[in-house]
Amino acid sequence: MNQSEYEELIHNVADFPKPGVVFKDMSPLLSEKLSEVVSDMGREINWNEIDLIVGIESRGFILGSAMAIKYGKGFLPMRKKGKLPPPVIGEEYELEYGTDKLEMRVNDKIKRVCLVDDVLATGGTLKAGLSLCEKNKFEVKAISVLIDLQFLNELAASDQRIHSVLQYK
Repeated sequence: MNQSEYEELIHNVADFPKPGVVFKDMSPLLSEKLSEVVSDMGREINWNEIDLIVGIESRGFILGSAMAIKYGKGFLPMRKKGKLPPPVIGEEYELEYGTDKLEMRVNDKIKRVCLVDDVLATGGTLKAGLSLCEKNKFEVKAISVLIDLQFLNELAASDQRIHSVLQYK
């Protein structure tokens, strides 16, 4: 599927969650094309290098768990602060409209993971996710996002290869 066909199914919601932010509502896209989106998100990933998919709350859960089913991998949620039972480790980060903290259960085995989220905006969430994975003995072999807002993020200049289906420059 090409970018314009997907874009037609994404609604832009102005001033949400705060004034000045344009929220990309992907609900219509997922309700119409979830299978295609999941295939496109996983197309460039070497699945032989992946043991587990880590999905970032909350839409990363939807996309990541669907990818885990499609590609025969396990799934682990990376949650917002206070949502998981102990023991957990966490990482605080800046958002384009505030601060937050991600947590995940403490891991004791080295695993190779694909980190999944819905939108890459400033990069704060993904940077925190990467750091949290590294602290938790997960080697991030791939990152996959549905939407990359390239005009906002700082990760475009980093060493991390980010697989994205839709790019906004």
